[in-house]
Amino acid sequence: MKKIILIFSIIFSIFISAQTATEIIDKNIENSGGLTNWKLLNTVQIQGRVTLGVNDEYPIKIYQQRPNLSKTAMVVGGKETPVEGYDGKNGYAMNYAQNKLQQYNDYIPENFDNDFIDWENKGFEAKFLGKEKINDQLYFKVELTKNVNKTIYYFDVRTYMLFREIKKDEILTYSDYKKVGQLLMPYRIESSSPKKDSDYVMTINKIEVNKELPKNTFKF
Repeated sequence: MKKIILIFSIIFSIFISAQTATEIIDKNIENSGGLTNWKLLNTVQIQGRVTLGVNDEYPIKIYQQRPNLSKTAMVVGGKETPVEGYDGKNGYAMNYAQNKLQQYNDYIPENFDNDFIDWENKGFEAKFLGKEKINDQLYFKVELTKNVNKTIYYFDVRTYMLFREIKKDEILTYSDYKKVGQLLMPYRIESSSPKKDSDYVMTINKIEVNKELPKNTFKF
């Protein structure tokens, strides 16, 4: 009898955990603009500055288009110099040792949508890990798992906005959310890694959505 009760307790706790994770993700999507508005998003243009280290600061522009087209460019002397992107077939990234853009046939592009949108259909499993305090602020902690890849997300317990994303080799911290059309987007993104060799802070000045991009935008 005790074994049966224990089994039902485990099943019940797993069910509650999954439901809680789902509710947190759904609330984040709802509070940041709603599922319909996120799915209607087709293009994004970002202008801002990236700070590397203490004093190295560069103007940047980022272009993204559904389903997975992307380009990140440094702006030097008013001229855009691509440093990374995906044209639909191949990926590109700056080889700083040779100071030139290099093509990568095995480049894996990021999804245009974040992992929260239709996460179940994408093959993710969600698990609620409880609450955690960071700098006196309390956050919901949710883990998304797909195959062997795990990512931990921290959501503000009051607003449900995403605060932090912990990947295998990078930690991203989001803040300064502002409304862009019907959506809420972060205007400050901090990245840190164990090796500290690629840390940066991105301060965004302007975000434009659903503007038609020139056909050569993703030509490298």
